Amino acid sequence: MSPVQENSRWPRVSKFTLSACAATVAELVTFPLDLIKTRLQIQGEGSSQQHGGNVQPPKYRGMLSTALGIVREEGPLKLWQGVTPAIYRHIVYSGGRMLAYEQLRESVLGRSEDGVFPVWKAVIGSMISGALGQFIASPTDLVKVQMQMEGRRRLEGKPPRVHGVYHAFTKIVAEGGIRGLWAGWVPNVQRAALVNLGDLMTYDTVKHFLLRNTSIPDNSICHGLASICSGLVAAIMGTPADVVKTRVMNQPRDSNGRGLLYKSSTDCLVQSVRKEGFFSLYKGFLPTWFRMAPWSLTFWLTFEQMRRAMGISSF
Repeated sequence: MSPVQENSRWPRVSKFTLSACAATVAELVTFPLDLIKTRLQIQGEGSSQQHGGNVQPPKYRGMLSTALGIVREEGPLKLWQGVTPAIYRHIVYSGGRMLAYEQLRESVLGRSEDGVFPVWKAVIGSMISGALGQFIASPTDLVKVQMQMEGRRRLEGKPPRVHGVYHAFTKIVAEGGIRGLWAGWVPNVQRAALVNLGDLMTYDTVKHFLLRNTSIPDNSICHGLASICSGLVAAIMGTPADVVKTRVMNQPRDSNGRGLLYKSSTDCLVQSVRKEGFFSLYKGFLPTWFRMAPWSLTFWLTFEQMRRAMGISSF
């Protein structure tokens, strides 16, 4: 029986569940790096307005300094602040994107006659599946970013904006309505499309290239090499969109749910480059890469082993 026929027989809900479980494991392992990345990306925004036009020196000057500062000033458990909505997000996002990509690959776009999935089709499939999954999961991503910043607000003497996942959701709805849950969805979806282009397309392409052109078997070594490549490409392509997404989603809002710092993702991009330089778009790149590499490695190894354990063919 061919892999396509075998996969088509497996219930979609089971594939969704396996993807969500593997993503949850990867998220728990690497979440502190996501928190560090967010803190690095946020610092600097709005500082000129708050300090009479003078840019405030950054509090954090690197990945290690940020991590040590959080542990020393807020406690080690704060490295996992916001992990609950992050897991909720990945259940929806990763489960949805993986299921959508596989369906596009096997049923909609289709493989070539020789069984190869062309790179151009992988590009289309990965971007569509990533954008779709992220649009559905945007509310949980918004809550995650806001909860991650609560520790810094408390240290600055500011009152907390949210007191938990449920309170964050209800507060957002109360201030901006249902539409407020999708604040920042445009850069969110743009970033997801780019990250998936780097992640799914790279992993799928590199893995099957290795299987076709080298003696490496379909095992953990092959999966590990492909995941390392996918993490690097995803970080390079996704970091600028991630910076814009984080800033748009974290900005304060008026009673109508409109942002007070940025009018749109484009406005955020222009302001960031004009005030802080082009490389402000790569703030947090190293922790982004250092997180994506172990995240991809953990996710793909877990995902492939779970598929094998459940009797499903390799991805």
